[in-house]
Amino acid sequence: MALDPTLVGRSYPPSAVYEVGREKIAEFAAAIGESSPVHRDADAARAAGHPDVIAPPTFAIVLTLSAAGVVVEDPDVDLDYGRVVHGEQRFTHHRAIRAGDRLIATPTIEAVRSVAGNDLLTTRVDVATEDGEPVCSATSMLVARGAG
Repeated sequence: MALDPTLVGRSYPPSAVYEVGREKIAEFAAAIGESSPVHRDADAARAAGHPDVIAPPTFAIVLTLSAAGVVVEDPDVDLDYGRVVHGEQRFTHHRAIRAGDRLIATPTIEAVRSVAGNDLLTTRVDVATEDGEPVCSATSMLVARGAG
């Protein structure tokens, strides 16, 4: 079933606050093989001009993936998740995510379209501090493969 184009622009409530910890940043950096000391050593991060350790750019997926889950769970979206593959992911950063940040994530449906019997759903999750300072946006496209 084709996705409803009137879903474009639908926003969802912000996520619960996610507090970024030094240990989580270090664990994520280790998991992706990132060895820069700015992800583990506060002195190295300060020497590089940051107030504390910073997360690798893709760390935002930690909170944006779960925040975008509300879109997939929305009954109005009616996405057959059993047929979904991840088509695309990109991040736009306004500043680095750093230890001590208290972040919220707000998902929005950016686009829906059908191509060759496949449904494409593009979402954007805007990440900001709980005080409203923009930090980054994560855009992803899910492809629900057609039955044929």
